[in-house]
Amino acid sequence: LSLCDKMAERNSELEDELTCSVCCEIFMNPVVLKCSHSFCKACLEKTWKLNSSRECPFCRRRSSTDNPPLNLALRNIVESYLKKNSKSPTEQSEELCMLHGEKPKLFCLNDQVPICVVCQTSKKHKHHECTPIEEAAVDFKEKIETAVKSLKDKLEFFNEVKQVCVKTADHIKVQAHLTGRQIKEEFEKLHQFLREEEVARLTTLREEEEVKSLIMKEKIENLTRKISSLSDLIRAIEQEMETDDISFLKNFQITKKRAQCTLQDPELVSGALLDMAKHLGSLPYRVWEKMQGIVQYTPVTLDPNTASSSLTLSEDLTAVRYSNEQEQPPNNPERFSEFLYVLGSEGFTSGRHCWDVLVEDKLGWTLGVAKESVSRKEDIFPAPEEGFWGISLWFEHEYQSTSTEKLNLKRIPRKIRVKLDYDRGEVSFLDTRDMTIIYSFKDSFTEKVFPYFGPGTKGNSLKICPVKTRIKVK
Repeated sequence: LSLCDKMAERNSELEDELTCSVCCEIFMNPVVLKCSHSFCKACLEKTWKLNSSRECPFCRRRSSTDNPPLNLALRNIVESYLKKNSKSPTEQSEELCMLHGEKPKLFCLNDQVPICVVCQTSKKHKHHECTPIEEAAVDFKEKIETAVKSLKDKLEFFNEVKQVCVKTADHIKVQAHLTGRQIKEEFEKLHQFLREEEVARLTTLREEEEVKSLIMKEKIENLTRKISSLSDLIRAIEQEMETDDISFLKNFQITKKRAQCTLQDPELVSGALLDMAKHLGSLPYRVWEKMQGIVQYTPVTLDPNTASSSLTLSEDLTAVRYSNEQEQPPNNPERFSEFLYVLGSEGFTSGRHCWDVLVEDKLGWTLGVAKESVSRKEDIFPAPEEGFWGISLWFEHEYQSTSTEKLNLKRIPRKIRVKLDYDRGEVSFLDTRDMTIIYSFKDSFTEKVFPYFGPGTKGNSLKICPVKTRIKVK
């Protein structure tokens, strides 16, 4: 035998002596039983746990202790052997078998480790399936490449989601700025109305004050003149009474006649005071009542977070039009990607509801109600079975329902009323000029439904009409 063969043989014999008979691996933390047999501590504990008895796995002799001592001598030999047969950084870069010093040329598929030709004939790998190192490397690299591709796809998806999140964060700031500006504008309108109403009411108060003050001034001046006249008369009569008796008696008839006053008694002016009740009575309510002239209410408000990126909403969120010029919003889950649609902000799960939509002079549009779970990212036909109940205007005044039924209308509708009766499962569309029914759906609703609107293309728009409000006092 050659020197290498002799070394390999000695290493193989030594490896057998240092191998645990339970796991067929080099000892780890070996313990020794009273029968002198040694095993890995973990292997012995596992065997005893499975068999529920403390006996030697080799000779079946029962152990008197459940905590056998470490075989320190054997552990030192194992450590010395592993250290001697392991490759140091200063050695050549070629991998060698730690047990036999041979270059590994095979790969054990059972144990998933490279082995040399000597290892293949050993007890440990004798019955294992092996393949050449090169073939195993190719197969496993293909598997790793597939896994890496999956990781790269996941990384790309994470980056895409991150970009959407970054865009969403920026869009939130834009939304906050625009919403804050519009809130200020709306409150400024209310403040301006209140300031003008305050000025008007104060003006009315001053005008009443001036009128009634002028009346009282004239009344006082008239009374002052009469008081002065009466005072002069009284002084004259008193002077006549102070004359001698002959003179008094000679002028008695004249004095008597002068003493008979023909002036009517003065009267207090009724309603002379200011009508404070008129100015202060339910003042906030009267102002609120008058405010209805500048305040509008629409039964449906559009939700900009659901609008297709090609749609633009009015500032008060009551009108939508096609426009592909605005900055692209983030593609959040609620937003329609495949349809030029936008949903109302409020959904319904019961009751009756209606809203009017101005559609006059439009080349194409669609409107109706849709369930909350409709697909917003897939290209599907918006039919009732997909959760859309609506009507559409196509080219050349061709009207159609989402049930693909063509509608033969006698005249072009200018304003359409959408009526939803959730509990009865009905959706109806009426021409508001004479309230004739254009089309009706009969179905059953099992989840929340929302109004939806699609203005079509070419600059079309749809507008939700405001309704008249009335304050009722109970």
